[in-house]
Amino acid sequence: MKFKTIAEAFNHYRTMSVEDMEKRAKEINDLIDTDASADLEALNIELRGIKEARENAEMRASATQTYNFITGMHTGRPSFEATEGDIVASPEYRSAFFKRLLGRELNEGETAAWKKAQDEKRADAYSTVSEVAGVIPTQTLNEVISKARTMGGVLANCRAFNIPAKTRIPVGTPLSAAEWNEEGTAVESGEPSISYVEFGNYEIIKVLSISASVRKMSVPAFESYLTTELNSNVMATLANGVINGTGSSQGTGLEKGISWDGTNSVTFTGSTNTKLAWDDLVKAMALLKRGYANGAKFAMNNATLYNHVYSLMDNNKRPVFIQDTQTDRVGKILGFEVIVDDYIPDNTIYFGNFQYMGYNMVDGIAVEASTQSSFKSGRIDYRGMCIADCKPIVTEAFVKLSKASE
Repeated sequence: MKFKTIAEAFNHYRTMSVEDMEKRAKEINDLIDTDASADLEALNIELRGIKEARENAEMRASATQTYNFITGMHTGRPSFEATEGDIVASPEYRSAFFKRLLGRELNEGETAAWKKAQDEKRADAYSTVSEVAGVIPTQTLNEVISKARTMGGVLANCRAFNIPAKTRIPVGTPLSAAEWNEEGTAVESGEPSISYVEFGNYEIIKVLSISASVRKMSVPAFESYLTTELNSNVMATLANGVINGTGSSQGTGLEKGISWDGTNSVTFTGSTNTKLAWDDLVKAMALLKRGYANGAKFAMNNATLYNHVYSLMDNNKRPVFIQDTQTDRVGKILGFEVIVDDYIPDNTIYFGNFQYMGYNMVDGIAVEASTQSSFKSGRIDYRGMCIADCKPIVTEAFVKLSKASE
């Protein structure tokens, strides 16, 4: 059977097993090597159709069950038809997204998925300038966020949102204390203390200039590469933002988002050979308001951990920090887990419940490709863009220790 187009070959082989596809591909390669009269153009079209069908099968197999770290929900994606409500999460869109970036031809199902996503105009919010632009597939975004979480740090412990910008949402805080009541008198029903958070819309942009040979990569290999790069650039910027963001054209971090004074911070002078003293640590912990200690953690950079905390003793000469040698966690201070984050400034320690520090990614990450700016060098520019924000949700959930300026 001869195929006139790659799409025709794809549609023929897409329902076959991977084993049958591999068997036919081997037959074609043998035919090309041994038969001088073979129709090479038709055979190459068939080979490309088989390749596309196999990649599509692999995409379907890997996308049957995903976990969305933003929504906290498991989502099954067995077919294009089953994802009418969320086209960006479909395996067809995922395959189309990466093929477009690699400059490859789409099959019928992928073309339909890509068109539907473009009709929804999700990428319009990112001011894209080329036709090769789209919102990163849900599963790939999950992998980017998952990789960021496995790297640890404060970002991995913050509360993640996926809501439209400028939307005011309620966030529950610890309940008010119970009250004494005289027997027989009516009791007013208690309401949980509610805080509200509203995220802005700030852009995080990263341009990757890559050799045009990247288009020879397979779709899974390119997806793995892009996931790593987006994590090390876009998510790293967000990780820095939750600590040091100024709130001016960017998110607001812990340092600038909270008014630090004597009610929520302790400045230590280094009375014990310029190091943190036991009394300073206890004083800071006492400042954390009731209710937030449940789930509270310490956060500092690696230098602060080893210079100030690692050898700290209480008044009975017992070590305050206990290293965790059984898991990949750092350890604990007086039973509270320690987070190491090198975006935190030296000689600074935060203590609090980091579920009350939040970040929001409005529509995931958009990626577009362009050859215009690197035309002379033969390179391709891939631009990743994310509309995001971060800020403390409840400021009273944190206290700070910092060394006095010398």
